[in-house]
Amino acid sequence: MSVSLFDPKTIRNDFPTLNQTINGYPLVYLDSAATTQKPQCVIDATNKFYTNQNANVHRGRHTLSEQATTAYELVRQRVADYFQVSGNEIVWTKGATEAINLVAHGLRNTLTTDDTILISPIEHHANIVPWQELAAYTGATLKVLPLNDDATFDISQCCDVIKLTKPAVLGITKASNALGNITDLTPLITAAKAVDALTLVDGAQSALHLRPNLTKLDCDFYVFSAHKMLGPTGLGGLYGRYSALNALSPYQTGGEMIEKVTLTQSTYRDAPAKFEAGTPNIAGVLGFGAALEYLMALDQQTLKHYEQQLFIYAANALMEIDGICIYSDLKSNIGTLCFNYKNEHPYDLATLLDGYGIAVRSGHHCTQPLMTHLKLNGSLRASFAFYNTTKDVDQFITALKECIALLD
Repeated sequence: MSVSLFDPKTIRNDFPTLNQTINGYPLVYLDSAATTQKPQCVIDATNKFYTNQNANVHRGRHTLSEQATTAYELVRQRVADYFQVSGNEIVWTKGATEAINLVAHGLRNTLTTDDTILISPIEHHANIVPWQELAAYTGATLKVLPLNDDATFDISQCCDVIKLTKPAVLGITKASNALGNITDLTPLITAAKAVDALTLVDGAQSALHLRPNLTKLDCDFYVFSAHKMLGPTGLGGLYGRYSALNALSPYQTGGEMIEKVTLTQSTYRDAPAKFEAGTPNIAGVLGFGAALEYLMALDQQTLKHYEQQLFIYAANALMEIDGICIYSDLKSNIGTLCFNYKNEHPYDLATLLDGYGIAVRSGHHCTQPLMTHLKLNGSLRASFAFYNTTKDVDQFITALKECIALLD
């Protein structure tokens, strides 16, 4: 798909779920931060595997198995190409959550009571709880980067904290799942490397919108979720700089990841195989391959520009409504609006909006420490993707005004 063919209306037709009515209204899907919709090619790829290609991968010598193995490993390389790294640095997982747990568990024999783990207050629970568990297991100290009152970072101050703290590990997100705020990672990673810290970046929210060059970013680990990149649910992955990746202890053991097994001991294969025990989600991987092929056919700069223009359009419209408070950073954002209306409970507004066919998220968005920092019990979140249109925004704003009128 060329730049000239980037037509939001045409693209929208590639996503069958979007072309339906909910409660008598055209569906307006503004929950892509929770999961993206899937283009028909992804659905077709998973169906094709189960219909015509179903076989287990690796070690099989029959035709179906060899075909499945080839297709499966080609997708690993496609992921590597997307992130501009090597194929042997990509590990398949169930999602970003498992990928973070894999790294945290893999460091159990490395960290000691003398070490510090550093995270931030804006993290998804998946980038908090595994580090809490690692700290409890190893006796390491868990510390938190400072955050401005408006939930933005003073990057210079954060770099000073890294320099002073000298953490063994820095775990931080590229973009907040609750707010959409984009983190300026380069100076943070540079500061972390200066004190020999390992860096893990949570890319679950940003991988679709920003398509990072991980070689240039220079982090040690990066996690992503297929279902937030147009792919199937139940699949994600871990990028690891090979030396750092292969140094981790195995997260799970069993078939496929072993080199040799006796009744008294076992040896393991090198990464990525040693982290992929058991039968993988083959259909999910092939579906994700179709998603990446679809994404990589789009011009990234055109896509990013379109999403940003749509986000600005939506933010401006939302700000015009009296009583709306927006918590997102509107200057540096992947396309997510986190907001509340006066003291109304976000669940109530989300329920009313659903009556108009508007799908938004409400609650704490798996970011309870961030909500506490903002002195909130929860919020509404409207998250956009390139398959949304200005018509979606107009319908959302019109419905929101009608819901507010009902509450007032």
